[in-house]
Amino acid sequence: MIVAMTGPVPHRPPDAVARPAAGPRAEGRTVGASATADARRERGVALARAARGGDTIAMNDLLDHLIPYVSAICAPIALSSRQDAVQETLVVVFRKLRGLQEPAALYGWVRAIAAREAVRVARRDARDIPAEPADLPAPGDPQLAADIDDVLARLSPEHRAVLVLRDVEGLDEQEAAALLGVPEGTVKSRLHRARAGFRRMWTG
Repeated sequence: MIVAMTGPVPHRPPDAVARPAAGPRAEGRTVGASATADARRERGVALARAARGGDTIAMNDLLDHLIPYVSAICAPIALSSRQDAVQETLVVVFRKLRGLQEPAALYGWVRAIAAREAVRVARRDARDIPAEPADLPAPGDPQLAADIDDVLARLSPEHRAVLVLRDVEGLDEQEAAALLGVPEGTVKSRLHRARAGFRRMWTG
């Protein structure tokens, strides 16, 4: 099954959370964005429900619908292998959707698949990612903003996955541990080391 890929998903360093501008216009944009996100999720759930019932058109539409969501999870974990990770995730979704008991749980289910596939693909392709890339540009160098992938590449796929699940997806340690199939203490340790390593390498 071939699925059209979107372009690379831009990254930002952990904890660099964009703050909305104050004022009623900003509030209106936030509410509007939330409503749009809710509508997209409702559409995804509806497509999943139809696809589980054997609607092949709904299945194709669902896979297309999920690409941006899956890409946002896979990109910072799998890095240069992001497209393979997205493709593999969608293949698993296609094969196992009938086993999803509750379509309303679609996005959590897909997130778990995406994180695991991204780690698996990144491990598989690790031979193509240098363990110690060249030195990063000095702090203040404009090139630094374009080199987040290079910083992330210095972390293991497992550490990148924890960063994504905690700092991007907002899961707590217990949820991330359950999703990754590791003890909660392992998640806490990886998260501490990943954040410390990211900040150290990001700042030079």
